[in-house]
Amino acid sequence: MLSRCCAVLLLLSVLTACGEETGQDADDPVSTPSATVDATETAPSPSEDPARSPTSGGTDRGTRIVASSSEFGQMLFDSTGQAIYLFDVETSSKPRCYDACAEAWPPVLARGEPVAGQGVVASLLGTTKRSDGTLQVTYDDHPLYFYAHEGSGEVKCHDVFLNGGNWYVVQPDGDPAPPG
Repeated sequence: MLSRCCAVLLLLSVLTACGEETGQDADDPVSTPSATVDATETAPSPSEDPARSPTSGGTDRGTRIVASSSEFGQMLFDSTGQAIYLFDVETSSKPRCYDACAEAWPPVLARGEPVAGQGVVASLLGTTKRSDGTLQVTYDDHPLYFYAHEGSGEVKCHDVFLNGGNWYVVQPDGDPAPPG
């Protein structure tokens, strides 16, 4: 009985962890996760402005983006401390992460113009329209995403290959953070 319980827990941890896989398109689901990395430094504390939760599917006007310290240096978070990523196969502001990809990597959405919080360059913030008509937040013309299986202050998926491309946390200058 104990070994069966351990096997179930191991399977669940593999299914929810971020990691590497090969040969999948942006619409294909994540299949072969590997080790995770948790941020050890303080994540930004929530501000008074509400932000979209990566699992809620909703949007709020004025999504606030902030920069804060992490083990990868200064990087972008939403106002609740959720890490923000870019997808390297997106070379313009046009999103390519839909369907199963967007389930694992929910887009950072807003009803209106996003708000630059501490450490964020306001002129780099923007939005792009997704195929369903929602507005996705961009930074330096990169569509922004969360990883669905992270909590506030966690950074599990920097520099990993999933859904057909590499995912990186975003530095305040708009560049991906260097590999970890």
